[in-house]
Amino acid sequence: MNLNVRSYLLNTTQSNKVVCAENIQTLWSGYGDISRYTLAGGTRPSVVVKHICFPKETHHPRGWATDLSHSRKVRSYQIETRWYQQWNQACDDDCRTADFIGNFSEGDHQWIVLEDLNEAFPVRKYDLTFSEVKVCLSWLAHFHARFLGKKPNGLWEIGTYWHLDTRPDEWAAMVDSPLKRNAQAIDHHLNSCRFQTIVHGDAKLANFCFSQDGNRVAAVDFQYVGGGCGMKDVVYFLGSCLSGAVLKNQEDQLLKFYFSALRKALEQKASNIIFSELEDEWRRMYPVASADFMRFMMGWMPSHQKINAYQKSLVEKALCELL
Repeated sequence: MNLNVRSYLLNTTQSNKVVCAENIQTLWSGYGDISRYTLAGGTRPSVVVKHICFPKETHHPRGWATDLSHSRKVRSYQIETRWYQQWNQACDDDCRTADFIGNFSEGDHQWIVLEDLNEAFPVRKYDLTFSEVKVCLSWLAHFHARFLGKKPNGLWEIGTYWHLDTRPDEWAAMVDSPLKRNAQAIDHHLNSCRFQTIVHGDAKLANFCFSQDGNRVAAVDFQYVGGGCGMKDVVYFLGSCLSGAVLKNQEDQLLKFYFSALRKALEQKASNIIFSELEDEWRRMYPVASADFMRFMMGWMPSHQKINAYQKSLVEKALCELL
C-alpha cells in the first residue's frame, strides 16, 4: 500500500492499524480497483477504498478503447468524487448510499474512501424475487424524489453512461435503421421533459447491496450520475434483472409500484408538484428511455441478450410517438 495513502487512512479514521483484507473487484478496463481495508483502534472497523489509476495503454473487452472512451472515464471519476463531496449527504435511509469519508490524490492516482456497506448490506444478488425488485424500485423512487427539479451542478449535465453525446462511436457502428436515424430526436425528447431529476446513471442490479433480509438496499457507483428523466434509471434497472418475457407481463404492475412509491416520497418532502402531470409525462417517457438505451446497445453489442422482443416493442412504441 502507498505509504501516503496508509497515513491518510490512519489519520482520517483515527486508527492505529490498517490492513488490506480483500480486493473486491477490478475497475472496468483496468482503471484501478476496489478494496476493503480493516482498521483497528479507530472509529470504524473497516472502509472500502476505490483506487483509480489511469493506465498508459487502455484495453476494452469489447474493443472500444478510444481517446474519447478514456476521456469519458476520466471525467466519470471526477464526477463521482464530486458526487460524494457535494451531493451524497442529501441521501437518506430511503435511498441509502455509502457515507463519504474522504479522498486522496497523488500524481495520476486517486483514492475515494467510503463507508463499508458490507456491515449493514452484506448481500449481493444475481437474481431477484418480485418483492426484491420492488425494494430497488423504491430506492430509485426516493432518490428521484429527493432530487426532483435540482440542477445537476458539478455532475453530468445529462446522466447515464449511454448518453448519445458521449457515445458517437457506438452510434456510428449501428446499422441503418429508424432507431439510428431518430437517435437525436429520442435524445431531445428525453432531455426536454418538463420534470427532470438526478438519475443514478448506472442503476443495474450489480450496483445494489442488500440487507440480510432483502428488505433494504443501498446503491454504489456514481460515475454517471447527472440530470435526466427518472425513467432512464427504471428502464435500465428492470432490464438488468428481469427477462423480456417477465417484463412484458409485469410492466404495468412494476410501473404502478414505482409511481406509488414516488408519490409517497414526494408527499414526505411536501412537494407542491402536481403528481398526475409528472406521472403522465414519465409514463410516456418509459418507452422513449428504453429506445435511448437500445440505441446504445445496438451499436455497442447488437447480439446482447438485453436486446429482446420486449425491448424492441418499446422501441417501436417510442418511434410511433415521435414520428
